[in-house]
Amino acid sequence: MNSGQDHPVSSQISDSNEAQKPRTINQQHQPKVTNQLTGLNQDLPGAELSDGIAWLLQVKPRLGAEKVLEFDVKSLWAIPSDNSAPEKVQELHVYELNERDRGSPAYLRLSQKSVNSLGDLVPFSNKIYRGDLEKRIGITSGICILIEHKPELKGDRYEAIFSFYFGDYGHIAVQGPYLTYQDSYLAIKGGSGIFEGVSGQVKLHQIVFPFKIFYTFYLKGIGELPEELLCKPVDPHPAVEAVPAAKACEPHATIANFTN
Repeated sequence: MNSGQDHPVSSQISDSNEAQKPRTINQQHQPKVTNQLTGLNQDLPGAELSDGIAWLLQVKPRLGAEKVLEFDVKSLWAIPSDNSAPEKVQELHVYELNERDRGSPAYLRLSQKSVNSLGDLVPFSNKIYRGDLEKRIGITSGICILIEHKPELKGDRYEAIFSFYFGDYGHIAVQGPYLTYQDSYLAIKGGSGIFEGVSGQVKLHQIVFPFKIFYTFYLKGIGELPEELLCKPVDPHPAVEAVPAAKACEPHATIANFTN
């Protein structure tokens, strides 16, 4: 037998092993993605959809055509991009004024103690005005649960659960701490109408407890706010009042079908 020639069987085995070697994948991006349909757990490029398609083409020989077709391509769109733009935040300014004409607030002393105590409830509903105080836009409606009395701060800590109603525009629901002695931030839990799908937070600035509060909303996840709700706000101070036309709910000083 000629030792200088490759054995034909050995050559075939070598070629077969080469064909079975997995193709290498670009190692620059390595987030893990597991696909339930293919059962693969591969290092999937994470920057661009085009990288994901390239990866898919590389693994195609191992998957088989029918498996490639089963691959959930939507998962490639879900790959986070380092170049994604931050979500837009829109500011909305609102005054809540208790004008002592709605029987609000009501204090339900469930603790049956002489001082404000855990468990006391305060349902309320007040008028709200646009931040420039020139347009009546609706009402607040909700309840506060007393969590802690703070005599050293001459105030209380409440858990507040309430909504802002903006007539035909819809409403925004919020929840979080209401502190009668300092500013606080509440979570925006959702909304309806133009506020459907909203998220973010709202800053509560106490001016005169419990009669005057200034809110700054930081809204995410919704379309452009209507111009009618936007304005340059009046700086909060103890003497703020809505303009007479807005207080009288004259048509030019209200939003359409405002909640009352």
